Amino acid sequence: MKASISKSDIKGRVSAPPSKSYTLRGVLCAALAKGESRIVNPLGSDDTEAARDVLGKIGVSVTEDEDGWRVGGGNFNAPSGDLFCRESAVTLRFMTAICALIPGRCHLTAAPSLARRPIDPLIQAMQQLGIDCKQEADKTIVVRGGRLRGGTTELPGNISSQYVSALLLISPFAEESMTIRLTTHLESQPYVQMTIESLEKFGIKVEASPDFREYKIKKQSYKPAKYLVEGDWSSASYLLAAGALGGEIEVTNLNPASLQGDKAIADFLRDMGADIIIKNDSVIVHKSKLKALKADLTDCTDLLPTVAVLAAAAEGTSELTGIARARIKESDRPSALAEGLTKMGIKVVEEENKLTITGSRVKGAEIDTRGDHRIAMAFSLLGVVTGGTVIQDAECVSKTYPEYWGTLKSIGGEVKLDGK
Repeated sequence: MKASISKSDIKGRVSAPPSKSYTLRGVLCAALAKGESRIVNPLGSDDTEAARDVLGKIGVSVTEDEDGWRVGGGNFNAPSGDLFCRESAVTLRFMTAICALIPGRCHLTAAPSLARRPIDPLIQAMQQLGIDCKQEADKTIVVRGGRLRGGTTELPGNISSQYVSALLLISPFAEESMTIRLTTHLESQPYVQMTIESLEKFGIKVEASPDFREYKIKKQSYKPAKYLVEGDWSSASYLLAAGALGGEIEVTNLNPASLQGDKAIADFLRDMGADIIIKNDSVIVHKSKLKALKADLTDCTDLLPTVAVLAAAAEGTSELTGIARARIKESDRPSALAEGLTKMGIKVVEEENKLTITGSRVKGAEIDTRGDHRIAMAFSLLGVVTGGTVIQDAECVSKTYPEYWGTLKSIGGEVKLDGK
């Protein structure tokens, strides 16, 4: 499917979709709690459906009601077939750890784009704990579970925070207390904080060192809970940027005190000179003359596409650092951004951990999203500014924000979808 975008006047009020990260953490914690939990206001997307499907195959029921999902957790069955995690990295990595608790052998598989992403550090950390776990030549992950003895394990913190979160999820089941030590500084720290916050809502206490380099977890039991999913700052970033570039927008259902690292979009917009107002649970942004910025995205790499297209429309030269891990997402995002922005007449210097973007008048172009939802949504924003822009593989937004194109239309986006 292609999305053709004409120059648009943005105006409207819209609710941010539920957080994908919190939805996944909530449903997986609920799966570990014996009894019924409720997930209120969950996100329905390709990634969250992947988690629901995999949980169903190990005996966890996830049913829908008027408020969200009811999760019957605490009893696992060895699956009869593969646990296909689609393109959801959280599902694959968290379930790799959870399979250590399931008697028998589990085979976890993933779509090709996810299978290429690294998981060795997690497997090695699990092996240090005595878990029989390996990745085969065809990228299938095989875990023989049933007993978690506990103890100490070490792993790097600068590849994916999801490895740490995965181990935190299973630590309360260990026969002896567990200690998780990081051999490097932790990047994307807010996501680990979100995991700890979610665990606390299900009765689990984690002792984390002040620098988040060490975690101690005693043997504990998950308790069923009612878990409310807050709005997603990552998805809201595109809507807020659309307001700054093309008109006026109010985005509701946003928690200004959220642990989500991507709430930094509000600070970045303010630093660029955007007219932005934060109220109780909403953010208002008006079209503004933007200026260049220097931003370290180490703890919010998912904002790279949004900030990069804002920089393309800003006056001056922006420097975006802390982006190396964005190369191992759904696509090599710095490369995809450099390619697309160059097509649109923007000067870009790409380095391993840095993009330098000189803002200018953008021109329309056809953008290869490389199947990456965040690349698709980001470049749609420049289409709003200049028109004449075509987004390839536009359906890829369903990974995290299935309603995106409809939402963009509802606030004035001139969008035509072809091929659906």
